[in-house]
Amino acid sequence: VTSDTRRADAFDLRHGAHQLRNETRIKTEWDSYHNNNRLRARVYELDQWKITLQELLDRIDREMAGLKEEKASTERELEQLNMPLLVCSECLSNRDGRRSTELTYDLADTELKKELCVTESNKKMLIDRCQSAWEKINKLEVVKFKLQLDLNDKNEALQIDKDMLGLDKVCANITYKTDSLKTPKRMITYDQWLEKCEAIKNMAITELQDTLRLRESLFVARGRARNALRAQTDVTNYMLRRRIYDTQRARNELEWQKMKMEENMDKLGTELKTMGEQFADKVNALKVAETRLETRGYRPGIELAADEADIGLKEEVRNLRETIRQLQEKLDCAKATYNALEAASIKITMDLNDKNQSLETDTRALEMRQALEPKRPQGTDKNLVLASMVDEVPIVEN
Repeated sequence: VTSDTRRADAFDLRHGAHQLRNETRIKTEWDSYHNNNRLRARVYELDQWKITLQELLDRIDREMAGLKEEKASTERELEQLNMPLLVCSECLSNRDGRRSTELTYDLADTELKKELCVTESNKKMLIDRCQSAWEKINKLEVVKFKLQLDLNDKNEALQIDKDMLGLDKVCANITYKTDSLKTPKRMITYDQWLEKCEAIKNMAITELQDTLRLRESLFVARGRARNALRAQTDVTNYMLRRRIYDTQRARNELEWQKMKMEENMDKLGTELKTMGEQFADKVNALKVAETRLETRGYRPGIELAADEADIGLKEEVRNLRETIRQLQEKLDCAKATYNALEAASIKITMDLNDKNQSLETDTRALEMRQALEPKRPQGTDKNLVLASMVDEVPIVEN
C-alpha cells in the first residue's frame, strides 16, 4: 500500500465523516425542530381544551347557582300554597255547617272544590319540579367532578409538555433512560383521546342545555301555578259574592214576607177579637130571647096565646141561632187561617235564621279569603315595580 493510497483513504474517511456529521446534525436539528413544533401544537391544543373545559366548568357553576336559586324560589312558592290550601279547606268545612235547605251543592261550593283541586295539583307539580331540580343538581355535581378531574389532568399534562418544550441538550436534568421507547399500559391513541375529550365536552353541554330548560320550566311552572290559582281564586270569590247576593235577596224577600205575614196576623187577630165580641154579644142576645120566650110560656090560662110577641121572639131566636152558627163557622175559619199564618210565620222565621246563618258563613269565608289577595305595592314600592328597579335598590330593614 503506497502513501498515495493511505492519503486517499484518509481523505475519503475525513470526507465521509464530515458528510456524516453534517447529515446527522441536520437530521437531529430538523427532528428537534419538528418535535418542538409538535410539542408547541400539543401545548396549544391542551391550552385550548383547558380554556374550553374551564369555561364549561364556570358555566356549570353559574347554572348550578341559578338552578339552586330557581329551586329555592319554587320551594318558597310551594310553601306559600299552604295558606290557600288551609283557607280553602276551612271555607269548605265552615260551609258544611249550613243548616236545612241552605246546605246545597251550589256554584260556590263547586268552585271551592275546584280551587282545592287546583291548589293540590299545583303543589304536586311544583314538588315534581323541585325533585327534578334536585336530581339535576346531583347530575351537575357529577359532571363538575368529571370536568374538574379532566381539567386537573390536562393542567398536569400541559405543565409536563411545557417543561419538555423548554428542555434542551444543555439542561442539567437530562439522563439516559433504561427503556425510553416503551409504551405505557394506559396509553391510548390520539383519536381515542380526542373522542374522550369531545364526549366530556358534549356531556357537559348537554347537561347545561337540560339545566337551562329545567330552570325555564321551573320559572314557567311557578308562573302557571300562580296564574291558575289566581284565576280560580277570582272565580271562587265571584261565586261567593254572587251566593251572598242571592242569599241577601232571598233573606230580604223573607223579611218582607214575614213583615206582611205579621201585619196580616195582627189584622186577623183584631178581626178575631171583634168577631169574638160579636159572637158573645149574639150569644147574650140569644139568651135574652130564649129567656123571654121560655118565661112567656108560663102565662096562665087563655093568656098563653101565640101573639105577635111570641112569633117575633121565635123569629128572633131562629135568626140569632143562624147568626151564631155563621159567626162560629167564620170564627173557626179565621182561627184556622190564623194558625196557618202562624205556622207559615214560624217556618219563615226558621228559614230566615238559616239564611242569616248561611249569609254569615259565606261572609266569614269571603273575609277569610282576603288573606289570599296579593299585596299591592304603594308609594315608592309601586314606582320601583313600574320602573323594574326592585332588584337594584337595597332592602332596608326597620
